[in-house]
Amino acid sequence: MLEGKARVEDTDMPMKMQIQAMTSASQALDLYDVLDCKSIAAHIKKEFDQRHGGGWQCVVGSNFGCFFTHSKGTFIYFTLETLNFLIFKGAASP
Repeated sequence: MLEGKARVEDTDMPMKMQIQAMTSASQALDLYDVLDCKSIAAHIKKEFDQRHGGGWQCVVGSNFGCFFTHSKGTFIYFTLETLNFLIFKGAASP
């Protein structure tokens, strides 16, 4: 497991959920090749949808940009190994 090696860049998640995110990412890296970002992201999204209800989004890669709106308390961006992980729950439109 690699949870202790993750570096959180930015978050507004509660600590317990942050640990779940990093644990899920570590487990996905144990299951899939580091180049299979789509499967890694799908694994994390599925786990978060099951634990915290639907609507979660996950982006995994070594180089990406994004702009999004998220529900308060549901965002984390961290680095683990050579990959960046962005996990968030989308915000409802006003």
